[in-house]
Amino acid sequence: MIRFLKTGVAEAAKVDLANQVKQTVERILADIESGGDAAVRTLSERFDQWSPAQFRLSEAEIDACIDRVPKATLEDIRFAQAQIRRFAEIQRAALRDVEEETHPGVVLGHKNLPVNSVGCYVPGGKYPMVASAHMSVVTAKVAGVRRIIACGPPYQGAPCDPMVAAMHLGGADEIYCLGGVQAVAAMALGTESIKPVDMLVGPGNAYVAEAKRQLFGRVGIDLLAGPTETLVIADDSCDGELAATDLLGQAEHGPTSPAILLTNSKKLAEDTVAEVERQLETLETAEVAGRAWRDYGQVILCDSYEEMLSEADRIASEHVQVMTSNPDYFLDNMTNYGALFLGPETNVAYGDKVIGTNHTLPTKLAARYTGGLWVGKFIKTCTYQRVSPQATAAIGEVCSRLCALEGFAGHKAQADIRIARYGTPAA
Repeated sequence: MIRFLKTGVAEAAKVDLANQVKQTVERILADIESGGDAAVRTLSERFDQWSPAQFRLSEAEIDACIDRVPKATLEDIRFAQAQIRRFAEIQRAALRDVEEETHPGVVLGHKNLPVNSVGCYVPGGKYPMVASAHMSVVTAKVAGVRRIIACGPPYQGAPCDPMVAAMHLGGADEIYCLGGVQAVAAMALGTESIKPVDMLVGPGNAYVAEAKRQLFGRVGIDLLAGPTETLVIADDSCDGELAATDLLGQAEHGPTSPAILLTNSKKLAEDTVAEVERQLETLETAEVAGRAWRDYGQVILCDSYEEMLSEADRIASEHVQVMTSNPDYFLDNMTNYGALFLGPETNVAYGDKVIGTNHTLPTKLAARYTGGLWVGKFIKTCTYQRVSPQATAAIGEVCSRLCALEGFAGHKAQADIRIARYGTPAA
């Protein structure tokens, strides 16, 4: 039996908030579409108190940012990017072009073509999300994207030096100090000073996620990456201190970040709840993490691994930390998740920052139908066909009959003209 020992805010409240966000974003997008650069500047002043002479950073400004970053930090950034680049290269190598003769005289194939231009949003209003630059810019570069632009908000009234360094070292062609919906909209719609892109990628808050949702169709998007979600699946092989640490480690992302413990141990559930309260007394980000835990935290008690698996797939969490005596059970059987972190030795922070897998992952149940950002998201798999004169007549006869069956006279004519031109003349 599945029991909820702690629940978050009611679903109606979540819907209410989503509707407010939707309406706000609609207004902002309309303002930018009609007002261009002037609207972007007005919004940047309103939301970030930021209005520089130019939002795009010059080479000199980028160099100055990098010069201010300690050498040890630059080495850490390079190390993280090397891990992410390496795994992206492995993934890219798994995508191959194909060409085969599938029927005598009929050659079919596909090519894997990178998107031409991508806009990478790197969030950083509350925390400088340096790692998000690695995940989007580096991965797009490995995919072969020709033009990569990156936007990130000001941090404490200026461009964030480590974030700019990460964007530059990752391979961004243009860097803008611009945040929020105004950044995403400017990249997608274009303004007098920003040429529009073909695709938007990167995480963000609820407003950024909603903006990407509304812009989808005009541009491509990676996925709807909203507030961070974490699910800890644990049994009595785990202790409350470790479970609580991993829950709060993701709850600190924002006040609407769900953190859920799913367990078959009542003792672990009780220990974890107590440990969360203890850790919140000293955690530097307790104001945010505590609110997220209070409003969106859940504790779900199950009787068996099978119930835990069923609940985990229902929740379809962005991050799933598995700390059980048999973590491979969930690797072998789970189908709905953004990323799995198997065993107590690893954790979501590794995936977020440095280990090499991408941290831009599906939220809000999107893990039911998509994985996270990876090199393949920047690739278009496009088909082509080539047919010999002898084959076109044979294929054409079948095509002609099928077109007639559907009533498509123009389609039938395309086949018939090739039958007449390339078919074997009657004796």
